[in-house]
Amino acid sequence: MPKDDFGKMVSLGEQIFEHPKENAPEFVGNQLHCSSCHLDAGRKAGAAPMWAAYVAYPAYRAKNGHVNTFEERLQGCFKFSMNGKAPPLGDKTLVALETYAYWLAKGAPVDDKLPGRGYPKLDKPPLPADYARGQTVYEAKCALCHAKDGGGQIAADGSMAFPALWGPGSFNWGAGMGSIKNAAAFIKANMPLSRGNTLSDQDAWDVATYMNSQDRPQDPRYLGTVEATRAKFHDSASSMYGKTVNGHVLGSASVPSGGTTMKGAPNP
Repeated sequence: MPKDDFGKMVSLGEQIFEHPKENAPEFVGNQLHCSSCHLDAGRKAGAAPMWAAYVAYPAYRAKNGHVNTFEERLQGCFKFSMNGKAPPLGDKTLVALETYAYWLAKGAPVDDKLPGRGYPKLDKPPLPADYARGQTVYEAKCALCHAKDGGGQIAADGSMAFPALWGPGSFNWGAGMGSIKNAAAFIKANMPLSRGNTLSDQDAWDVATYMNSQDRPQDPRYLGTVEATRAKFHDSASSMYGKTVNGHVLGSASVPSGGTTMKGAPNP
């Protein structure tokens, strides 16, 4: 890492990436880290690495219907995955994260299809994804780290040891990991931690379905009713928002987005 003022900004970006709650608390509403989804401090291929993301923008995104800059893409991570609020364009937090991603990407071609970008494509499962099978996989392979209730685990010093996968301390309904397709691809390639590609494709789809069939903070784009919000933002087979699971309409009892903590974490 450079030993100059540029390097200081790279270092700050890395610190925010690894510990956003401590280094950008005004924009974060949960205990997740950027590296909860972008593993190995944003470096790991097949786990949405930042070096591949940086060179893929500007890009059109159907999610918000216009061409996004990389900085705007980072804003979305704070709003949805971190269940917080978007730093304003030009804010030091965004500048630091963008500088860190640029430094990781140095030498990479400008290309939106670099090998290792995003999560590896996962074929559709042999059988329709199933909640009950997913629960069995979760309890056997995931609950040890993320807790049986999906609430994650907090270390003795109050920091996040393992992220919440659902509940008030997790990402909200608007996050990319709320898509079963995205979650299944991430899980298959990277989970259990350090044992990626040990679950079958079927198991990955099943456990992603189970995980995303639990309630979490409300979508910050909420339109006043679950039905209207699903029709506008979640009209996809990959989203469970607004669907009925075990007699409960997902999203109907969600806590408001933007400012809760994980189970067991000290109040901010």
